[in-house]
Parts: sequence; C-alpha cells; structure tokens
Amino acid sequence: MSYEIDIVAVIGESFGQLRDAEKKVAQVVLADLNFAANASISELAQSAQVSEASITRFAKAIHCKNVRDLKFRIAQSIAVGERFITDVNVEPTGISGIYDSIKSALEHNSQLITQQLVDQATEKLSNARQIFIFGVGGGSTVLAQEMQYRLFRLGYAATAYSDPMLMRMAASTIDSNDALICLSMGGYSPDVLESAEIAQQFHSNIIAITKADTPLAEIADVLLPMEPKETDYIFKPSASRYVMMAAIDILATELAIKHKRKSREKLRRLKQSLEKHRGGVDRQPLGD
Repeated sequence: MSYEIDIVAVIGESFGQLRDAEKKVAQVVLADLNFAANASISELAQSAQVSEASITRFAKAIHCKNVRDLKFRIAQSIAVGERFITDVNVEPTGISGIYDSIKSALEHNSQLITQQLVDQATEKLSNARQIFIFGVGGGSTVLAQEMQYRLFRLGYAATAYSDPMLMRMAASTIDSNDALICLSMGGYSPDVLESAEIAQQFHSNIIAITKADTPLAEIADVLLPMEPKETDYIFKPSASRYVMMAAIDILATELAIKHKRKSREKLRRLKQSLEKHRGGVDRQPLGD
C-alpha cells in the first residue's frame, strides 16, 4: 500500500522551489485551509493577488492533477484535523496544567469499569495457562510491557507483544486455555484487531482495555471500557495512557488479592532479592 504525503506537507517542502506568484498562492492556502478548499479559482486568485492561471500552475507545481484535485487534497488534510495545522485552542500547561489534565482524565473514567467486569476478567486470567498481551504504538507498547511486569511478579506466565508479525504468530498458537489482553486507546488499531480476530478463531479468552463501541471492543469477551478525553491542544502528551495504566493496576491488584497466599510469597521473594541487590531503605517501590 503506497503512502501519499498530505498536501500541507507537500506545500511546505516545495515552497522554496515555487515561483513568486505561486508562493503567494501557497501563503493564502496555508493561512486558511477552509477558504482554500471551498473558494473558486477566481476567489483564490483575488485573495493571492495573482492571475487565475497562477492558481492552475501552483496546483501542478505541487503535484496535483488540477485545481479540483488540489482542493480535494486540502479537504482531506482538514478532515484529519485542523488542530494539527493551526492554533485552534489554548490550554493551560506548566506543572499544574499537566497534573490537572491527568486528574480530569482519571476522574472522567473512574466510574466506567464496574466490579462485575473486573471479576469476569480476573476469572479468565486466573484460569489461563498463559496470558498474551497485545499493544502497539507509542502508548500501548509500553503499557503492554507494564502489564507483563505486573503479572509475572504474581506468578503468571505473561508475555507482551508489540511487533505486528509476532502478534499474529502468537495469536495463531493460542487455544481455549489461554487468555489475551488487548490494549488500544482508540479501539481501531488494525494490528491488534487482526491479531485478536485470529485468537478468537482459536477460542481464546479475550479481554480488551479500550474504548467502547469500537471494532476491538466488539470482539472482546470482557471489555474494560475507557474514554480518551482529548482536547484540541496537541502539544501535551495524551492523558489517556494514565487511564489505561489505572485499568492495568486494577486488574493486577484484583488478581493479587484473589490469590493472596501465592501473591504474598512471590512478592516476598522479589522484595528479598531486590533488597540484597540494591540496599537502601525498606519502603522502596517494589521493582523500581
């Protein structure tokens, strides 16, 4: 599948090679994408103070078939998100702003996961021969590893996968005695979804931490729902990963409590091994 660079990037890359009249058109387009996508040739020419022929030459110069193709590709860029092109909104940043956004995301999601859903998930995980964890991308990859780290210390055979090919391979080895945890903040990740569909064919128990009413949520046996609370302010990392981490902590805690004797012994061994290695005070985080 070929990848077509969006028209905004093409204009930026080509700007230095454009003629003076074409540069005026480029500036008009980038200044107001909505206007450029809907204006007629004459309106664009008038706004840029160039001839109508310059509009056509500009379209060809940035590798569009014609002006209609140019406007279509501008509309595509707008559809992806104007907030990534212009300053749509201003949001408080700094230390308090970051903490407030995390707190808001957690509070917004705190009532979505019920004890009944957690009990269903822990029941499937408790009885699993092995647990697979799938997650890709900048957030779910790290959190899949976090899930693995939380589970192995409790004595569960857990393995995290983030490579798309390895996920498909692992999913093909799953059977009804295994459990699969799928992580996706949006619920549309094709790599996670397709691998989960493979696992579904082999009757694996599928638990998803993702957004409700999405393709991944639909195929899960147990859904621990989350609602990403994103804003138009693009420069701050997504607070949704804290929501997913909270769901992971809930599962890990419930599993530990469900088998207290086993969990206590595993954690005791970990603590003893770590303290011999690193020293320090007794109340250091377990696993650091």
